[in-house]
Amino acid sequence: MFAVENGLQGDPRLKAISDAIRVIPHFPKTGIMFQDITTLLLDPVAFKHVVDIFVDRYEHMNISLVAGVEARGFIFGPPIALAIGAKFIPLRKPGKLPGKVISEEYELEYGRDRLEMSVEAVKSDERALVIDDLVATGGTLSASISLLERAGAEVVECACVVGLPKFKGQCKLKGKPLYVLVEPSQFDELTTL
Repeated sequence: MFAVENGLQGDPRLKAISDAIRVIPHFPKTGIMFQDITTLLLDPVAFKHVVDIFVDRYEHMNISLVAGVEARGFIFGPPIALAIGAKFIPLRKPGKLPGKVISEEYELEYGRDRLEMSVEAVKSDERALVIDDLVATGGTLSASISLLERAGAEVVECACVVGLPKFKGQCKLKGKPLYVLVEPSQFDELTTL
């Protein structure tokens, strides 16, 4: 579900968020239109809009943990977790977490990767929100859901700042809802990420 489908149609905050995202052609490889959220982070008003919209959505859903996907999910997850009174759990690339971890391999649009999570971070029956900057095919979010569910959490929803309409309908999230703030406004023949 996109924010505009959830009563935010015409909300000027969504335009400010969309306008603050820079598109980098042919990065990280030829044919990719990279959605660069670093320019969004340079705009404190647009960045605050992102956090505020997510907080408004999740503050009454009894979320006890927010899981952020490395690395850009680390940017949005902690302020949202603090604002809704939840803990933050980083989902990391291999070899970055100390102690006992579980891992999940997944496919990307241009390769394979793996996420790890600390086993001690999640308590059984916790209500979880997964957050990342962008969703394309849903591989990273699906791996995140698997990790959290293996540890006993209930994933309530996944949330992303940017959703790629090219991949709408192809996203595989194990039946979990997805909430996205904006779609890229300009498209061409290149793949958008």
